[in-house]
Amino acid sequence: MSRMGDVLAGFHAAWEFESDSVLIRYERGIRTPKLFQALGERRIPLDAIAGVTLTRGKRGTVVLRVEPRPGADPLMEAAAGQLKESGDPYRLVLPAEREVLAEYYADELRGLLTESGPADRFLVEPPKGPLSFKAYDGKASFDGRTVNFRWFWTGASSAKWKAGDQSFSVGELDGVEWRSPEVFEGHLRLLRRDAGQTAAQADQDPAAVVFGLGYGPVHESLPFAAAVLAAVRTSSPVAAVPAPRRDPADIAERIRHLGKLHQAGLVTDEEFSVKKAELLAQL
Repeated sequence: MSRMGDVLAGFHAAWEFESDSVLIRYERGIRTPKLFQALGERRIPLDAIAGVTLTRGKRGTVVLRVEPRPGADPLMEAAAGQLKESGDPYRLVLPAEREVLAEYYADELRGLLTESGPADRFLVEPPKGPLSFKAYDGKASFDGRTVNFRWFWTGASSAKWKAGDQSFSVGELDGVEWRSPEVFEGHLRLLRRDAGQTAAQADQDPAAVVFGLGYGPVHESLPFAAAVLAAVRTSSPVAAVPAPRRDPADIAERIRHLGKLHQAGLVTDEEFSVKKAELLAQL
């Protein structure tokens, strides 16, 4: 490889070439994609890279890209091919006049790559927590061990209100399903080990939050999904963590909303009584 610490700067990012990795530092300018700004920087070990390409870009640019090995990066695993080209964190766009220099680094990298095929574990560090974001129907938070969904009375379905706020330890989970908010029916769904495959719509599933109307943007929800996925892959099944006791004012508001659902005929007498008792037990 070239001298340790060599830097190749492009639009929105700079790559620093080390003996065993490529350190990608993303700019924080207003034109930089928000996902890049949220990631800040990422170190990509050479054994996480399957290949290197250099292609002509748009409007007098060239694009240097490293191809991550399948299974090596939790962010790309969670994205599952849904990122737009402009939001690909493995692309470095440069002015066309730097093509010769870019080709030099591409050749140097290719000469150091020794791995190919799927990785048996994540090799790239996941986004750091704690993480949280607002979906359309609730707030999702993750502290590294537990995912919490707290429903918004303005957006959550009656099914989610009847189920109540949710708490999932990573040991209960088998994976994460992320559907980009930039497509129809975007959502984040937690896949539970003992739940089997569910056909429920995300807006009816207490293990999912839905996106839309500016909620759950890529730069917030995708790093969240990647962090949860990485934690799941390195965890072992554990008992669910008991939900903490709630603020009395919050409980009162939830009971009032439950009463409205009851009056509207969306909740039966029995369901109202049972759920009200559950909420009161959280005090």
